[in-house]
Amino acid sequence: MSTGDGGPGLRVAVVGGGVVGLTCALELARAGHRVEVHAADPWEATTSAVAAAIWFPYRAAPTDAVLRWGAGSLGVLTRLAADPETGVRMLPGTFVHRTADPDLWWTPGVPGVRPAVPGELPAGAPAGTRCTLPVVDTGRYLPWLAAECAAAGVVPVPGRVAALDEVAGDVVVVAAGLASGALLGDDSGVAVQGQVVRLADPGLAEWVLDQDGPAGLTYVVPRGRDVVVGGTAVEGATGLDPDPGVEAAILERACALVPALRGQPVLSRAVGLRPGRPTVRLERLEVGGRPVVACYGHGGAGVTLSWGCATEVAAEVAAVAGGRRAAASASSSQA
Repeated sequence: MSTGDGGPGLRVAVVGGGVVGLTCALELARAGHRVEVHAADPWEATTSAVAAAIWFPYRAAPTDAVLRWGAGSLGVLTRLAADPETGVRMLPGTFVHRTADPDLWWTPGVPGVRPAVPGELPAGAPAGTRCTLPVVDTGRYLPWLAAECAAAGVVPVPGRVAALDEVAGDVVVVAAGLASGALLGDDSGVAVQGQVVRLADPGLAEWVLDQDGPAGLTYVVPRGRDVVVGGTAVEGATGLDPDPGVEAAILERACALVPALRGQPVLSRAVGLRPGRPTVRLERLEVGGRPVVACYGHGGAGVTLSWGCATEVAAEVAAVAGGRRAAASASSSQA
């Protein structure tokens, strides 16, 4: 195999089997590296599987890098929406505003952004911003992504990694969400608990996101076969059992925004722990004499940033490969 520029591919161990880890693995394999993914849980047990997964850089920083990574992912997801097998669809929707000067920092690079007109606003919403964004059905997208990895030659290795010296490889990519910090001596991460309930879809054609509602965060994301309704963002909470009282409050808020949801049966419910961090960590370092690329702390934006971050992870690994070729060439010429 080659890295695409004539050099041999490296053996790369990716730690983490959620959306960020799998996307990094796929990009690395496509670049010609020999890739193994070490996953503590199957995809359906990851935080990624709980996400409503609309493209939106929620609780992610720093702004400049997030916009760059988000733009990269937006382009890829928009293209993937042309293939129904991926589980990605482009849907219009409304971001509700409850202040006179909303912060639209996330909109650069998003096409078709405009103010909502009164007839487009959900019940009780004073103002809003309209745009069309990718909505990712993770129940279809994650198995599609895993199948793409398998087709590219990525080897799955089940089991939890407790220390980086447990995995072999020329380079290690740490993309294990909340478990990443412990592998790199970084205690800056924090769980941000999110609870959702999935209802039968009454035929909704648009999503709604209301971050500043007086009763709490609310989002309604239709996926055709169901509607993901949320949510919460409880920093530091680590429980994974759905709270019936919290669910009732979520449903009341959602039904106030989208009355068509009233009476729809509950299909499933879930709680996930977003990997919060003051900033996303994406950098190359050395651990135990071996290059390691950190890629974690994506908050509520794992899907949103996945492809953009994977591109930069692949560039970091390519730099390692290039450095090794240069060193080998220098050694050969001296001999």
